[in-house]
Amino acid sequence: MLSLEVLTTLRRTLHAHPELSHHERETATRIADFVRALEPDELIVNLGGHGVMATFDSGVAGPTLLFRCELDALPIDETNTFAHRSVADGVSHKCGHDGHMAILCGFAASLSINQPNRPKRGKVHVLFQPAEETGEGAQCVLNDPQFAAVQPDLGVALHNFPGAPLHAIIVRDGVFTAAVSSLILRFMGRTSHASQPELGINPSLAVAELLRESDALNRNDPSAPEFQLVTPVCVRVGSPAYGVSAGDGEVHLTLRAWDDGRLDRLREAIVAIGQKLAAQYHLQMTTDTLQHFHANVNDASITNLVRQAAKANGFAVIEQPDPLKGGEDFGLFTSRFPCCMFGLGAGDNVTALHSPDYDFPDAIIETGIRMFEGVVRQVLSLAYPADFGLNKENTAESE
Repeated sequence: MLSLEVLTTLRRTLHAHPELSHHERETATRIADFVRALEPDELIVNLGGHGVMATFDSGVAGPTLLFRCELDALPIDETNTFAHRSVADGVSHKCGHDGHMAILCGFAASLSINQPNRPKRGKVHVLFQPAEETGEGAQCVLNDPQFAAVQPDLGVALHNFPGAPLHAIIVRDGVFTAAVSSLILRFMGRTSHASQPELGINPSLAVAELLRESDALNRNDPSAPEFQLVTPVCVRVGSPAYGVSAGDGEVHLTLRAWDDGRLDRLREAIVAIGQKLAAQYHLQMTTDTLQHFHANVNDASITNLVRQAAKANGFAVIEQPDPLKGGEDFGLFTSRFPCCMFGLGAGDNVTALHSPDYDFPDAIIETGIRMFEGVVRQVLSLAYPADFGLNKENTAESE
C-alpha cells in the first residue's frame, strides 16, 4: 500500500482543486496520472464524461468486482482557512469525495503488480465516477460503450458518515438510501396593475395551495415502508415590483421515498394537484424533473461480505435501522447488479456533510482501503462460479 502521507497529500490536493459535476476535467487528469503509475492492466478515461476506470486483471478465471467513488464537488463556498482550502470560488469538496478518491487510489495501489493484495483470480475494476451530485453520472457511465464489456459480479462503494464512531462500518440490507428526485412546477398567469389585481391572473393562491396540499402527502416516518417526503426548496411568485400584481410563479420541490415506484407515484400526485389548481385559477402550468437518484438497494449477500470484512479487520459494525433519507447515484448500479454501499464512520469532530466548514478526516483513509481489501479477500474465499448468480436474480426482482 502507498504511504498514508502520499495519500493524504493527494487528498488535500484534490480538496484544494474541486470541480463541479460534468466539469471534473482537472480532477480526472490527476486521478488518471496517479493510477497510470500503478500500471493497471487497462485504464479508461473520459468514461461517461470525465470518468476514469482502471482494471487489475489476474489473468485467471474468477469473479469480476467493481469498486466505485465520485469525482465531483459541490457549489458551496468553503469557510475553512487551512492550507488546503479550496482555491475555486464557490466550489468545494463538502461531501468527502476527495477522501473517497484517495481511498480508491490507495486500494488500487494494493492491486498493482507484485503487491501482496493483488487478486489471485478474477479482476477488479476501480471506477472514479463523474457527476454523482446531480444524479446523472452513473447513467452516463452505464451508457458509455467503453463500459459495455464490464460485467461485474458485484459492486461496492462507501460514504463517510460524520457523527458515526470513527472507523465504524455502517451497514444495512435492502434499501440503504432513498430514491430522490427534484420537481419544478411553473405557473403562468397574467400581470396587472397592483391596484387592479382583478384584471390579471395572479398565481399566488395556486402556489400557496400547492405547498399546503403537497405537504399533506408527507409520511415522514423513516421506519415505515410508505415513507415519502416533499420538501420545498425554492418558491417564487412575481418579482419585487410593487406596482405589479404577479403574473407568474414557480415551486421547486425535492421528493423522497424508499423505492422508485413510490417516488414516481408521489411525483404524479403532485403534478396532478398542480394541474387541478392551474385549471381552477385559469393558469398555464409546465413541469420539469431533474436530479433523479434511484434507491440504493443493498444485496443481502454482498452486504454480508462487507460485514465479514469489517469484522476481520477489527472494525465495529453498526446496523443502520432505517434507510437514509439522502440520495446517492450509486443506486442505479444496485439496480443492474448485486451491490452494497456502506458507511464509514468519520467521528464526532467532523461537521455535517455539505457544511461550509466540512473537511474529510484523513484518519479514515486507511480504514476505507482496508475495507475494500477485506471485501476482495471475502469474495475470493467463495467458490466461483457456484456462489455467484443467485444474487443477480434477487437484484432483478427488486427493479
